[in-house]
Amino acid sequence: MTPLHLPDPQTYLTEFARLARTDWPENRMLGVVCHGHSVPSGYFVTPEVRPMESYPHLLHAALARRYPHAVLNVIVTAIGGEQAVQGAPRFARDVLTHRPDVVTIDYALNDRGLGRERTWKAWSTMIEQALAADLKVLLLTPTPDLASELLDPADLLSQHAEWVRELAGEYHVGLVDSYAAFQRFVQAGGNLPTLMSSRNHPNQAGHALVVQELLAWFP
Repeated sequence: MTPLHLPDPQTYLTEFARLARTDWPENRMLGVVCHGHSVPSGYFVTPEVRPMESYPHLLHAALARRYPHAVLNVIVTAIGGEQAVQGAPRFARDVLTHRPDVVTIDYALNDRGLGRERTWKAWSTMIEQALAADLKVLLLTPTPDLASELLDPADLLSQHAEWVRELAGEYHVGLVDSYAAFQRFVQAGGNLPTLMSSRNHPNQAGHALVVQELLAWFP
């Protein structure tokens, strides 16, 4: 695995945490936008969508518990079936117009047919736009696909997870390593299908695993 030069999870979102602990009437609304594909959209067994059991909603609830005086808005701009090359052109229109404080990007599961060059360009475009707007960025490695070999570094999904890690290091933004969290679960003896609602969509327990990785960035 490539050595990573990542920001400190305890300090990267310090300003967000400060604002989240600011009481009325000096406070303001804080926004998180979750951009990506069917997983943050809340698809379980397609075409069933269960957004209240997916990680954006679970994150919203967890942040509300962590920051009980904060006015929080978690917006989902994800589209089922979309790849990063489709999500990048609409990033300014659909994400930046909300003027969020934090953006999450989650496309690696669907990017497997793109190749490294197209994947890197699409993700870089979104990251650079977010940074130019002075936003904090959290990149998510993929959640599993039961047809893939989760513990095989040569598997295409594992390669995409590594590319997301490299992008986070390149741009010095937050890394939410969902893929590694699922790997740890399996290595500890867990049964991966118990975290999945279908071949390539997590169930609520799988989404909760992602939320634990996300929360590590919110001090």
